[in-house]
Amino acid sequence: MTEAEKNNNPKRLFVLDTNVLIHDPSALFRFAEHDLFLPMVVLEELDNNKKGHSEVARNARQASRFLDDLTSGSTAEEIKAGLDLNLRIGIDEDSEEALIANGKLFLQTEHISTDIPITLPGQKNDNFILGITVALQKDPKLPKVSLVSKDINLRIKAAAIGIHVEDYNNDQVLEDVNLLYSGMLNLPESFWDLHDKEVDSWSEEGHTYHKIKGDEVKKWLPNQMISIGEDSAFEATVRENSSDGAIVEQIQQYYSEKQNVWGITARNKEQNYALNLLMDPEVDFVSLVGQAGTGKTLLALAAGLMQVMENKIYQEIIMTRATISVGEDIGFLPGTEEEKMAPWMGALMDNLEVLTQNDDAGEWGKQATNDLLARRIKIRSLNFMRGRTFLNRYIILDEAQNLTSKQMKTLITRAGPGTKIVCLGNIAQIDTPYLSETTSGLTFVVDRFRKWEHSGHITLKRGERSRLADFASDVL
Repeated sequence: MTEAEKNNNPKRLFVLDTNVLIHDPSALFRFAEHDLFLPMVVLEELDNNKKGHSEVARNARQASRFLDDLTSGSTAEEIKAGLDLNLRIGIDEDSEEALIANGKLFLQTEHISTDIPITLPGQKNDNFILGITVALQKDPKLPKVSLVSKDINLRIKAAAIGIHVEDYNNDQVLEDVNLLYSGMLNLPESFWDLHDKEVDSWSEEGHTYHKIKGDEVKKWLPNQMISIGEDSAFEATVRENSSDGAIVEQIQQYYSEKQNVWGITARNKEQNYALNLLMDPEVDFVSLVGQAGTGKTLLALAAGLMQVMENKIYQEIIMTRATISVGEDIGFLPGTEEEKMAPWMGALMDNLEVLTQNDDAGEWGKQATNDLLARRIKIRSLNFMRGRTFLNRYIILDEAQNLTSKQMKTLITRAGPGTKIVCLGNIAQIDTPYLSETTSGLTFVVDRFRKWEHSGHITLKRGERSRLADFASDVL
């Protein structure tokens, strides 16, 4: 096969790096009609990573199980000729993730002499993979060969020696993070001039509703916040949307002390939108995205306390987060699950101080309040979530940007009847290897939940922590 024929042939051969399978074990079934090649060193690295209870170990074991299912019952000749991937192994056929892979899987069954620069630095295993890819590229019988890796440095090295290399983008939710759903839509004042005659209004149980018709209205999503005019004099949330028109409900205004939530008032319209979603018992899933200081944790905690302590909608608040260190790890921690999680929950403690400060209560009153809240706020580790079911709980997941889509699914599917989940995070501060703004689990759930009538999302834009914090966010 000539070089021109290789480039024109739509079918390709992808060499997979170990980190692709550790990141997503089902990657074996996500290359459609294309063929896959696994160097033997990849199997060795999977074996080295399979021990333990971490997400990496679980994924390594799952990838090994997929490979075992594929090779089970096959002879050495059949493996050498390529294993058919047109089996939905381990994937639910009724789910949206049901995939059909029409290509073949080739395992390295013989020694392949590598032809790469002797001076190429780096790990021995990485150089083996690069050498095997170079050898496959030179085989005239094979289609175009590409290396797929999540390792940025390996991709740079591959490009430097002329290997066509790609990142694994199957789990990429969006091409550009700026396209992420914001949960809000601001319309010009002229909107009423075009739709004034197509609006029906009525009141029901103290709530004001409007039915609006028009082509533009059809694009509105459930629980999307709609504001009209520069001063946002009209603010509403979408309750229903059909071919007959959209029904919107005017939202509560939490700007004044009379309409506070556990002593907290909204300082901007995004915070007001967030409080409306957090206080709505019909919204089971809320995601709040914003930079540091926009009030994500404070708003979520205030709404949780109001609905647990005052409205009695939920039994207790459960707070958890991904335990990813910004600096050096502090090592093993003594004590119970809550005591081990305490160092990670500084944001919770800081916000509780704001929510419970009462100069008139005195020391005894403050202590009594803290003891009462401690019985209603539980701190839990993500490591022990698998297999649990939470009934009538208000769950706050902080730092959700550091979770993968699989981890998000594991957590959200723990919710039982009457439970609300609030996901908080800043997708510009991801500390997990192999995750980016467009592949984060938080980005994944915002995109997947935006059309569900019992979910809502708001992107908080303005920092309200202090003028120092706001200035630092802008210039540093």
